[in-house]
Amino acid sequence: MPAVTVENPLTLPRVAAPAGARTRPVLTVNTAPSGFEGEGFPVRRAFAGIAYRHLDPFIMMDQMGEVEYAPGEPKGTPWHPHRGFETVTYLLDGTFVHRDSHGGGGVINDGDTQWMTAGSGLLHIEAPPESLVMSGGLFHGLQLWVNLPKSDKMMAPRYQDIGGGRVKLLTSADGGALLRLIAGDIDGHQGPGVTHTPITMIHVTVSPGAEVTLPWRADFNGLAYALAGRGTAGAEGRPFHIGQAVVFGEGDALTIRADESQESRSPNFEVVLLGGLPIREPMMHYGPFVMNTHAELAQAFEDFQAGRLGTIPADAL
Repeated sequence: MPAVTVENPLTLPRVAAPAGARTRPVLTVNTAPSGFEGEGFPVRRAFAGIAYRHLDPFIMMDQMGEVEYAPGEPKGTPWHPHRGFETVTYLLDGTFVHRDSHGGGGVINDGDTQWMTAGSGLLHIEAPPESLVMSGGLFHGLQLWVNLPKSDKMMAPRYQDIGGGRVKLLTSADGGALLRLIAGDIDGHQGPGVTHTPITMIHVTVSPGAEVTLPWRADFNGLAYALAGRGTAGAEGRPFHIGQAVVFGEGDALTIRADESQESRSPNFEVVLLGGLPIREPMMHYGPFVMNTHAELAQAFEDFQAGRLGTIPADAL
């Protein structure tokens, strides 16, 4: 980790918060509980225990792995439905194959992002390729769920394949941090992901002892999740480490600092920064469906049972 990098960050455009920016304070630091998903691959529930008012428009995020599979061990998910939101799968190590009932799909590898807008509904599957099942290997990634406003919940499904080479690479003011802008904009730079709900998603690699302070939209929320290593958040230097999520308060800048000493398995502090414009609508979440009312959830389940969310392609049976 990570797959997408540069030898000299100082060759990249630099991003820094303007003088006088209000650095956001840290409200809470939460430790993600561990569990299993799909056919049994390990996950950390990054946002478990965080109130939705702090997450909106994000619903949940899983850190998948990091796990070193032996031959025959790699696992995925069975065919399953979604309606009412978007899934964002960011792969750091390994390979995943996606297919859905609307003809979307593809293979994502190290540094790639798969962005699926479920909208009105579809069936899909995520699985390791046969070659990875046979060989085993390292698997590590994130899956983020982003809510859709009521006006877009029944839109036609859409699929975006964002190769790692398309991610916008930036650096901090002194070159001590590498920023991979996956979606949204920061300081006039635009990421490749096309979003219905305005969000920003950045994977930041902070060198030991380095600090990065980024401009952040005041009307967005602010979240950080540590993928590896340890450091601090906010001007107050609140400690957090791998498997912990930070909720920031109000302001127009975010500060992250890496500890001088890092783990041997990860030489840098790896953090995902997320921000989004709150939708501020009722959110009803049941399994693979995210709607506004209980009646809409019941309708989604009924439509799934009736086959109205699509069918598994014949060649996949």
